[in-house]
Amino acid sequence: MTWKGVRLVGDKTVLITGGASGIGCQTAQKFREEGYRIVVADLHRGAVEPDLFIQADLTDPKARESIVAQIDRLDVLVNCAGVNLQEKEWELTGFEASMTINCTAVFDLSTRLIDKLGETKGAIINIASMWSYFGSPKSPGYSASKGAIVSLTRSMAVAWADRGVRANAVAPGWVKTRMTEAARADNTRYETISARIPMQRWAEPEEVAAVIFFLSSNAASYVNGAIIPVDGGYMAG
Repeated sequence: MTWKGVRLVGDKTVLITGGASGIGCQTAQKFREEGYRIVVADLHRGAVEPDLFIQADLTDPKARESIVAQIDRLDVLVNCAGVNLQEKEWELTGFEASMTINCTAVFDLSTRLIDKLGETKGAIINIASMWSYFGSPKSPGYSASKGAIVSLTRSMAVAWADRGVRANAVAPGWVKTRMTEAARADNTRYETISARIPMQRWAEPEEVAAVIFFLSSNAASYVNGAIIPVDGGYMAG
């Protein structure tokens, strides 16, 4: 089977923003293993070769329009693209950039694609964070945007349930990704954080990807509006 000239591996299609690295890349790998057609929208290609790669800067509304224009069928939307600009977020430009990528783009893509998702009775999975619930002294934009994702996900869930579309989010804790390289490189900070996690270790990206896939699957057919912590018990401690 082909789709827009691309060889396909299955009937169902997943769009993953930020699918080139970290949690997004592992999510693409998980859906590939399950036989999905993989569409990745990112600035760069990743280790997992998708069926369709769309180079896109999610801060650009025209780029988001381009993504939507290339989607013929959609069963799952994983809004995984995100940035953490650290102290730059205490400046207005940095704060706005973080909010745009982490939240506004999620809203824009989801609302533009809701008709496609309604046709397949699909699912939306957003990426919240432990910082949705804790204040971050270094990353106010990231924390604010991830707090907004929690409320946005719940609004999507109640607004679109009658169209057969479920919306949920995962809230990762400390995960071994590029975003946390600096924290892991600081041995003192790494050990302090690890000691605070009840499971005494950081998550692998594929452990978060597994929960994302669960939320998209029939096994979660009655899960709607949930925010699932994937943090080894960090927020429970």
